[in-house]
Amino acid sequence: MYNKNLVFIAACIGMLLFGVELITLGSVAPELKTKFELNEEGSGILFSILPIGILIGSVIFGPIADRFGYKWLLVISCLGFFLGFEGIAFSNSLNLLKLSIFSIGIFGGIINGATNAVVSDISSEAKGANLSLLGVFFGIGALAMPFVLGLLKPIYSFEKIISYTGGLIALACLFYAFIQFPPSKRNQGFPLSASGNLFREWLLILIGLFLFCQSSYEALINNWTTSYLSTHLKVEKQNALYALSLYVAGLTLMRFLIGSILRSIISKTMLIISFGLLFLGNLLLKFGGNYYSAVVGLVILGMGLAGGFPILLGIVGEKYVERSGTAFSFVLLFALTGNILVNYLMGRIANSWGVHQLSNIIFVELGVMLCLSVLIFRQLKKKNT
Repeated sequence: MYNKNLVFIAACIGMLLFGVELITLGSVAPELKTKFELNEEGSGILFSILPIGILIGSVIFGPIADRFGYKWLLVISCLGFFLGFEGIAFSNSLNLLKLSIFSIGIFGGIINGATNAVVSDISSEAKGANLSLLGVFFGIGALAMPFVLGLLKPIYSFEKIISYTGGLIALACLFYAFIQFPPSKRNQGFPLSASGNLFREWLLILIGLFLFCQSSYEALINNWTTSYLSTHLKVEKQNALYALSLYVAGLTLMRFLIGSILRSIISKTMLIISFGLLFLGNLLLKFGGNYYSAVVGLVILGMGLAGGFPILLGIVGEKYVERSGTAFSFVLLFALTGNILVNYLMGRIANSWGVHQLSNIIFVELGVMLCLSVLIFRQLKKKNT
């Protein structure tokens, strides 16, 4: 037997740690660049290691969780996460640094996928709303880490701060070791050899394609907004970073609202609201013409992007209950592939035609997501009849 509240708290802790992970490398990049005497190419290699690790972790967690359950998967992942943070803090070798970043990528990907899947498994209803509440903790982690680093850097070296963060991860590992999680699908009699059938499910493929666009949309905003504001609107870098923080705040606030006040709204209606917010945010970013309209646009974009993952993962959890881990791995593979490929494509486009093309690309992404959502709900209607 397991306590749903304890499991949900455990998942929230894991998602918070994942938010911390994604922002930490960028936050300490200048210090790592100085310590290891890296040029721009060397820094780029470090940044490419993390998403590759996350992609691998997201792919492998599902079948393992379905076969063996969540408990020891999360314990071992937290241990690997801890070792990765300590490696970043204390490594004097570039190869060890790369291995540590790769480690937190893999185990972070596992933690992200497993916490989403376990919340879906323990939610008998309103899966999307509960996944939205889980996503709030990702935002808290992403917002808190730069603040903590800025507060403590005058007192401690970045190595000590990263090491202490690793200590908090070790405490989470102990917490996971002493609570019960839902049993494995094996104990429920699910034949894992049948998992291959998922790759012939049109609904799952369409959701994967939607999350390909959703993840790449988020990556474009996260990685290119500061350059867009600095180049296109001549905004100072510090103000551009402030605008990006407000985007994350908008996303976090909306996920809280979806998980609380708006939790009774059906998925289809919530997705329509999200598309409306994205369209409005895109218009303000593209045609606003000044910093303040861009900031408002980014906050609205964050609110519009808040629903995508929780809503679509909630649908996956509802329709593939007996193999939720494997199904989550499948759609996250699409999502992270989109993140990497579209990010690379944006770099090529920015180099050839300018970073101002960002606003045009996200309009295209929105159009594709709208079309895919129509096909997804048609497939859902077929499954329900």
